[in-house]
Amino acid sequence: MLLTIQQVNWREQYPEAPVTKVDISRVPLSNGNREGLRVAFHVQGRQLRALALQDQQPVWEDSCVEFFCQVPGDDHYMNFETNCIGTMVASRRLSRTDDVQPFTPEQMVTITRHCSLPHQLIEEQDGMFDWSVEITIPLALIYGTHPVPGPNDPVVLRANCYKCGDKTRYPHFVSWQPIPLPQPDFHCPQFFGTIEL
Repeated sequence: MLLTIQQVNWREQYPEAPVTKVDISRVPLSNGNREGLRVAFHVQGRQLRALALQDQQPVWEDSCVEFFCQVPGDDHYMNFETNCIGTMVASRRLSRTDDVQPFTPEQMVTITRHCSLPHQLIEEQDGMFDWSVEITIPLALIYGTHPVPGPNDPVVLRANCYKCGDKTRYPHFVSWQPIPLPQPDFHCPQFFGTIEL
């Protein structure tokens, strides 16, 4: 499922919109007959920044892509946020501030990451940059206590995908699905769309 992240929700204040596409698909995992969700971002933009080097650091301040998803019927949702070098923030939560459950290091290592850039500090640079980040999340991690779909069953999730860079020279907050709010906020599952694989 190929999506384009192009909703500039706060155009007057944050007009920047790096060209961003995301390809979401089901893939087999290397450990037997389990499956994962592959989320592959490709970005073209005019700045590059990666100061967060350790997981659960503020990657959203860097050149960052994000995948938020929710199992239908669950009050909680998950956020997977990755800067351009593969540093990640991930948690299960009820809202931006309520019942936030960061994934443990043991859970984080089950999420594979492949990046076009090496995992090293990037002080902000201007220019035109082309980069990609691919993460694969085990379906069992996404579904938690819910039954995991079998190989012949559809995977249906509510979701949104984002491109951001809160502290870059050109701050931006771009989404796949529109967010009709007065200020930037990605933690709003009421505006998620539906993906089915």
